[in-house]
Amino acid sequence: MNHEVVVRLLPAAARTAMPWKNGGGVTREIAGAPEGAGTADFRWRVSLAEVAGDGPFSAFPGVDRTLTMVEGGGMELTVAGRPHLVESPYEPRDFAGDVATDCRLLGGPVVNFNVMWRRDAVAAPPAVAVVRGALPVEAALVVALSDAGAELGGRTLGRYDAALVDGRAHLLAKGPVAVVTGV
Repeated sequence: MNHEVVVRLLPAAARTAMPWKNGGGVTREIAGAPEGAGTADFRWRVSLAEVAGDGPFSAFPGVDRTLTMVEGGGMELTVAGRPHLVESPYEPRDFAGDVATDCRLLGGPVVNFNVMWRRDAVAAPPAVAVVRGALPVEAALVVALSDAGAELGGRTLGRYDAALVDGRAHLLAKGPVAVVTGV
């Protein structure tokens, strides 16, 4: 049996900032499938979004999403007319990407970790957890969310660095780390 573990590093420094059409922020894609897919044809997509101002979120028909605030003073999201207060970092929140969603910042800009997937293109929704400490990870995307970083399969991850793990690897999350399975 071959138990080879492949850890593919996705450094934060290699990501390009893509400005939003409404001017309210920028997005940096971490990973997605199929590789190179745009916003109209991805199966799943993971990104970091810098939200600089109040305004509507882009609608993504047929898409569900998990949003985790990782920096900033919080925001109030109004999703399908219902308010949702997002004040604490590192708490994943699920909502439909195809319903009207507006954002009001509570204390300046925020950075959000986003996982999005097409309902009809994945067998099961990806799972998002924010962890600290030592644990094994298997077939996952791992993203360090703080300056404390992480060690993964003998590799070092700094703030916002990511790695795709194929196989089972040991993770030492020195600070909050997002682990996304099912991608």
